[in-house]
Amino acid sequence: MNRKNTKVFIGREQELDRLNGVVMLRRSAIVVIKGRRRVGKTRLVAEYAKDKIFLPFAGMAPVDGVSAQDQYDAFANTISTLFHIPPFTFTNWLDGFANLSMHLGDKPTVILFDEISWMGSKDSTFLPKLKMWWDKLSEQKSNIILILCGSVSTWIEKNIIKSTAFFGRVTLHMTLNPLSLHDSHKLLQKLNIKCSAYDIFRILSITGGIPWYLENIQANQPIDENLKRLCFSPNGLLVDEFNLIFHDLFDRRGAVYKKIVAILAQGMRDYAQIREVLHYSEGGGLYPYIDALITSGYVTKHQGWSISTGKPSKKSLFRLSDNYLRFYIKVIEPHLGKINNNAFQDISLSAIPGWNSLMGLQIENLLLVNRRQVLQAIGVHPQDVLLDNPFLQHATKSQEGVQIDYLVQSATKTLYLCEFKFNRNELKSDVIKDVQNKTDKLSVPKGFSICPVLFHFGGVSDSVIDSQFFYRIVGISDFLSEPQLS
Repeated sequence: MNRKNTKVFIGREQELDRLNGVVMLRRSAIVVIKGRRRVGKTRLVAEYAKDKIFLPFAGMAPVDGVSAQDQYDAFANTISTLFHIPPFTFTNWLDGFANLSMHLGDKPTVILFDEISWMGSKDSTFLPKLKMWWDKLSEQKSNIILILCGSVSTWIEKNIIKSTAFFGRVTLHMTLNPLSLHDSHKLLQKLNIKCSAYDIFRILSITGGIPWYLENIQANQPIDENLKRLCFSPNGLLVDEFNLIFHDLFDRRGAVYKKIVAILAQGMRDYAQIREVLHYSEGGGLYPYIDALITSGYVTKHQGWSISTGKPSKKSLFRLSDNYLRFYIKVIEPHLGKINNNAFQDISLSAIPGWNSLMGLQIENLLLVNRRQVLQAIGVHPQDVLLDNPFLQHATKSQEGVQIDYLVQSATKTLYLCEFKFNRNELKSDVIKDVQNKTDKLSVPKGFSICPVLFHFGGVSDSVIDSQFFYRIVGISDFLSEPQLS
């Protein structure tokens, strides 16, 4: 029951601190952890429980043919294995929970119900019986931490977090995000992956800091061969992953979610634009699908705002914030026929159509996900940020349209206009013209100042530095290093 973790574990210090804080309450508690598939939820719980009695249970994927009894049997088999008792069976969740209670002692114990939406998928009485069992158990014992975990974040949100049945019973609720740039790099180092900063960013541009994807990079293969194996070979892990995500998370409605993701892979869109492409009526119920993608961690909602008032606008933009999904749609999916025929075995990755142009967008997304580090590089404290997001100024009769990679509006009426460039070659003075064009188009109220900030990979020429046009010039390779304490 106390299992030694042999896998590499990196980062998650804040999450572990929050979990350890629950123990300090000296009472039994429910913790809910949700997050994207493969993001490391189960691994985090195992690390937290390494000095405690750890009892992990997992639901079976609700594929065709899986019944409620199959879920009962899986639970019973786990109890038999954990406590070294003969196999048994039950036909009611209360009986299964009661059997588990019989084996609980007085030592600190972590019980994990992983993929909880699957556990109760075939029995509508699962949740009320879970509540009944927990209420009785928590009265009797003060040493149990019950962690409810899953990738189907919408189910957890509806049935646990916002459920009146569990109101007041959830002590801690966390959403687990991908690893930061630094922690992703550190994980690769621990896995003995030796490569250049450019190759690190190529890996992260596809995996987006998802630990399980990173753990499938092999140290004995060149990076290009690793990426071909994962993304461009028949039955490659990241070739099959896309359909698994939509089947496991969204089941029969997966086709609608795929269409929304495909639209957002082309760029940020507002609700009306998504609805128009999908031919939904205004009252056609598209919002729940978009909200589900946001809750599941694949799409991010960016609130527009008025620079003059500093207040959010009614119109929001939706961005596909998952690097893997975008890469699949833009690069893998169009070439599935060739991939299945193993046609990429002897082809350079850079020769794949769309590869180089997409890398910049993928790195831009990585930086947006790691915006706290971006703000630190600019020199802005998060408390001083009024609003920050990718910014889209629509064209009107009085102003031109312009899109800013990342705009930060501070409380001091300063606008930090950030430009992200992922070029291996040194940037010349053309970059100044590009950014100057954006600053000229941006409609800025009186009393505001604009500070252009350049984020680059391959260096900048002396002419760019000597121009003093940019408020800050930041090399993104530094983001792979240990973050400085602010």
